Amino acid sequence: MAHFTVIGLGSFGISACLELIHLGHTVTGIDSDSKVAEMYAEQLNQVVICDCTDESALKELDLINSDTVLVAIGEDMQSSILCTLCLKNIGVKNIWVKANTKAHHTIISKLGVSKIIHPEEEMGIRVAQALNYPMVHDYITLGDGFYVVEIHIKNHLHNYSISKLLGHTRNSIEPLMVKRDKQNLTHIGLDFSLEANDTLLLCGKRAALKNIAPSLL
Repeated sequence: MAHFTVIGLGSFGISACLELIHLGHTVTGIDSDSKVAEMYAEQLNQVVICDCTDESALKELDLINSDTVLVAIGEDMQSSILCTLCLKNIGVKNIWVKANTKAHHTIISKLGVSKIIHPEEEMGIRVAQALNYPMVHDYITLGDGFYVVEIHIKNHLHNYSISKLLGHTRNSIEPLMVKRDKQNLTHIGLDFSLEANDTLLLCGKRAALKNIAPSLL
């Protein structure tokens, strides 16, 4: 379990807070608006009303002990930049920042933060991928061209072996797991027989995964 601090409790910030708590972590939420802070006081582990551009105020919150501080102030670029500068000055090591514009990204990138997030852009890419590959429920990028994809097995693929499903790509794609009802089946090989409504997790390079897409429709 880790502890995170999220600065800015707008829709993006509070969504990140609640999901982190759901995943078993503890979260401190910070916002300058007392009404917003009070709204989420019961849902977060700790809520603090604070001017995020005040370095002295942030220093009192002992943020250096957070595993990561997420600056979720996207619309007010000046406040986001000043807040990030304050966090750097007080010694916070792992800082993630939400950026809404290219200018915002350019300035934040000069400050040496750990990660810059573009939620609208990233969601747009995921939506486009979902439209292009409707059989893929979700995917994770592993880097170096590798992806983990989650595929829903349709009725016409019932009783297919994984080997038959993968065809000539069977040596390029690794089957990781099958989710069947409430079971997670991890000891699966190429001869494993799939059933309709299974969820299959595969790992491979994009080109190989793209090759099997037509057979999954």
